[in-house]
Amino acid sequence: MTNQAATEFTHKTVLLNEAVDALAINGERANGVYIDGTFGRGGHSRLILQHLGPNGRLIAFDKDTQAIASASEIKDPRFHIVHDSFATMSEALQELGVAQVDGILMDLGISSPQVDDATRGFSFRADGPLDMRMDTTRGISAAEWLATEDEEKIREVIKNYGEERFAFQIAKAIVARRQTDSITGTRQLAELVAHAVKTREKGKDPATRTFQAIRIFVNKELEDLEVGLDAAFSALAPFGIMSIISFHSLEDRIVKQFFASKVKVEQPDRRLPIRHLDLPQPQMRLLNRIKPSENEVSENPRSRSAILRIAERLPEGGK
Repeated sequence: MTNQAATEFTHKTVLLNEAVDALAINGERANGVYIDGTFGRGGHSRLILQHLGPNGRLIAFDKDTQAIASASEIKDPRFHIVHDSFATMSEALQELGVAQVDGILMDLGISSPQVDDATRGFSFRADGPLDMRMDTTRGISAAEWLATEDEEKIREVIKNYGEERFAFQIAKAIVARRQTDSITGTRQLAELVAHAVKTREKGKDPATRTFQAIRIFVNKELEDLEVGLDAAFSALAPFGIMSIISFHSLEDRIVKQFFASKVKVEQPDRRLPIRHLDLPQPQMRLLNRIKPSENEVSENPRSRSAILRIAERLPEGGK
């Protein structure tokens, strides 16, 4: 894939300034180490680099080969790109000799270039091969999965990852269709789903939830997020900050529950003779929750569902 192809489709970074400002890259922190867990087309990374001091360092991750091609255009010695999921953060940082980082930004979900490029298979709006892999160099495509998976598993994926109430009917239709015809194109799948869905949500294509579900499953997005959050917390220095943007309820629920588990710690029975200093202390504190402004949503409708959650790691003993 050429760099030209990688940059052919534009991407408007969501909550750009808010997510980077949350990392508080100033003063001594400007010479710290930061992670961009999802490089995309580099909007957040480029802004982080503008804030970094001469001894600062930015390590970015992305599974998408087109994103890696875009990252290769950044000729800054403070920048390093890793072609892998942020779920591999612990191993990557160990290889790079990084013990702790001062801030981590994750912009979850799918980028506009991935959606707009019909050849990637993420969109039902234009016909293209039913691929959906963020990293086309590994794993199986959506078409390959749908061709071999059993009906119950397809139903489960569409129901759980798409929150689709017609998952049973859609799975049944997919299995019936593949008996006579391979499902290899995005429009082919979208039309099949449209016939299986009995009622439509106003303003939403009936295939939206199914495409989301299959994409999440094929790319192991939720599993990667859970592993990545644990790795991010482990890498974070005291007073380090996590700035995470999610785009749908499944992602946001995981992020929200993860932060809550670090903020609210279970306390032992009050009747036990334990000194206050020895009681379990919170490991993080919540700093903010931000949604896009009306102006941003107006200029970039794809930002409307975004939620930015920000939390800071506390030193041992809390406070």
